[in-house]
Amino acid sequence: MNEILVVARLGQRGDGIAPSEAGEVFVPYALPGETVRVVRDGDRGQLVEIITPVDSRIAAICPLFTRCGGCAAQHMAPGLYREWKRRQVETALSRAGVSAPVADIVDGHGTGRRRVTFHARREGAGMLVGFMVARSHDLIAVPACPVLAPGLARAPAAAQLVANRLGGSNKPLDIQITASEAGLDIDIRGHGPASDKLRLSLTEAAERLDLARLSMHGEIVVERRPPQQRMGRAMVAPAPGGFLQATAAGEDAISDLVLAGLPKVKRVADLFAGCGPISFRLAERAQVHAVESDKAAILALTRAAAATQGLKPISSEVRDLFRRPLLEHELNAFDAVVLDPPRAGAEAQVRRLAAAKTGTVVYVSCDAATFARDAAILIAGGYALEGVTPVDQFRYSAHIELVGVFRRSKKK
Repeated sequence: MNEILVVARLGQRGDGIAPSEAGEVFVPYALPGETVRVVRDGDRGQLVEIITPVDSRIAAICPLFTRCGGCAAQHMAPGLYREWKRRQVETALSRAGVSAPVADIVDGHGTGRRRVTFHARREGAGMLVGFMVARSHDLIAVPACPVLAPGLARAPAAAQLVANRLGGSNKPLDIQITASEAGLDIDIRGHGPASDKLRLSLTEAAERLDLARLSMHGEIVVERRPPQQRMGRAMVAPAPGGFLQATAAGEDAISDLVLAGLPKVKRVADLFAGCGPISFRLAERAQVHAVESDKAAILALTRAAAATQGLKPISSEVRDLFRRPLLEHELNAFDAVVLDPPRAGAEAQVRRLAAAKTGTVVYVSCDAATFARDAAILIAGGYALEGVTPVDQFRYSAHIELVGVFRRSKKK
């Protein structure tokens, strides 16, 4: 049954939220102020018609928008889009009882995303390769994607060729492709161990595609060139499938904000350091101790550090900071601490920081809610949150990165 609604505001995922007698209805791709006709299913509404559009609606840049689930916000004018993302951070802080100034959004898109994951599964006689359909587990073929960096222009075709070589297993696959300075770096997940015959076939595919590296489940099948990424002065070859910021511009923006938030310091701990994107930039001005649970990431970091001139010393440690956070006496050896945890945040570690004497904490987050939770812990422990800067490197998605700077406001 059709229902006519007026959209009041945007939700966290970009859906338009419209009040009704039976409660709020979430309408994908509807904008505040629009009158829309929907087919309602509980609190969800399928958009049938935009009866009264608003000026903040613009044309999408991709013909697959609304069908492909990769983007949520190509229909938003820039002003509305930036305010929607900034408000996500403000809302998360408010819900946690944290008060702090939130700066304007920093655009971290640059030339586009340098990493993409294609899904592949058998359909009939062939392999279908693409992205998830919006609000579905079905796949849609994506011959080109406008949010990807130019270095990934060949990625859809490369993913299809690799999937074809693996189609005999009849298993659903994830094919992660990263643009590096040496060419494409592909890591395949979901297949399981490869036979010698399959490894030979994949090696031939890597030659045909002129890949830098091809791996399966993090195990290298063939490395024709080190798939290096520039991180400050260093050239780093991340581990196969290892973490990397979505865009080079986003990594630069985040690192610049971290450096801007630090006073003149001698020793800095970089926690959840990955393969060193922030560590190498910190080491241009201070000694760095990099801590990360992923052994392969630390190995990539140490190799790059040994090959890079002009940096202050970088020490490293493999350590699970969720189970074994740095303790107060360890933290007190540093003038400042940088945190860049995964989406779950760093609750165990910030509780130790709250009890330590570290003067400055710069927290990089990819989840506003867990950041706000951890910020409340630091504030209760005597820190003041000077401000938060959102960084948008996932353009058109609901994701937002941020950098928050904390100063200890009283002596411990």
